Amino acid sequence: MELMFVTGNEHKLHEAKTVMKKVKWAVTQADLGYPEIQADTLEEIAHFGINWCIEKLKKPCFIEDAGLFIDALHGFPGPYSKYVFNTIGNEGILRLLDGICNRDAVFKSVVAYNNGSKTHIFAGEAKGQIGSEIKGDGGFCYDPLFIPEESALSFAEMETKEKNALSHRGKSLNKLMNYFREYEYR
Repeated sequence: MELMFVTGNEHKLHEAKTVMKKVKWAVTQADLGYPEIQADTLEEIAHFGINWCIEKLKKPCFIEDAGLFIDALHGFPGPYSKYVFNTIGNEGILRLLDGICNRDAVFKSVVAYNNGSKTHIFAGEAKGQIGSEIKGDGGFCYDPLFIPEESALSFAEMETKEKNALSHRGKSLNKLMNYFREYEYR
């Protein structure tokens, strides 16, 4: 079984391959650079993106969109996480939270899969805290700041397999995998 993942992000691709390896499915990459609309929810962004991708590829594929929602910042950066990271980075997030005690945050992921006729959405989330410093060399984007509830380590301090067991993306990808097992590729 081969699954097409539309992404330009090598880190996301590696995480998806690690999850799908459990069922011996190959994940191939299509780097189309699909448009990401500005919207208030990850679901809206993913739905628009997968429809664009299916129109271009004309075959089943999936995409993933994620965001970091920080309680003290009223959910910011949320669906604008990529833009905010590229603009102010982890250092900017730490400056925004300087002196704030409430460091609660949720990392959310939405996987959109289209089988050629219908779009399916799979969501995952990881609750945790924003650390007070950048920790770890692994992962990408906000991983050095985010410490999931179930760990004392940031995502950037974890191996991929450990991160996938706790992460928002690992959870949404596992839901996709379970969908395939149950409905499409029994």
